Amino acid sequence: MGDSSAAQRRHPRIALELPVRLTSVDPERDRSGAPFYRATREQCANVSAGGAYLRTADPLAPGSRVLLELELPDGRAFETLGRVAWSRRTVQRGGRVETGCGVEFLGLSSEERAPLERWLVGASV
Repeated sequence: MGDSSAAQRRHPRIALELPVRLTSVDPERDRSGAPFYRATREQCANVSAGGAYLRTADPLAPGSRVLLELELPDGRAFETLGRVAWSRRTVQRGGRVETGCGVEFLGLSSEERAPLERWLVGASV
């Protein structure tokens, strides 16, 4: 993502390395066309109040709905429904080639978002 993507963001991102559990809500299709659901452990590379960037060897298709579960560095749990906003097979970051996807958090109430926002405020200081 270039500078134009950063300028378009509504929420500042905090870089962090956290394991995240990703579960697909919408069925995917295997090579035979049979539906399946994904439940994997991935790596979160950055997070904001509006979404997260996940490093994954097998990014989901844009538009896919997912359930994300992560534990913030202070031990607070955070779980939310999300939508894959974009996915890329190759993303250049600091000279490395990565694959991953951007997930937009959906429908969070202020109560659900509060633990994440409290942590983000502390992390950005």
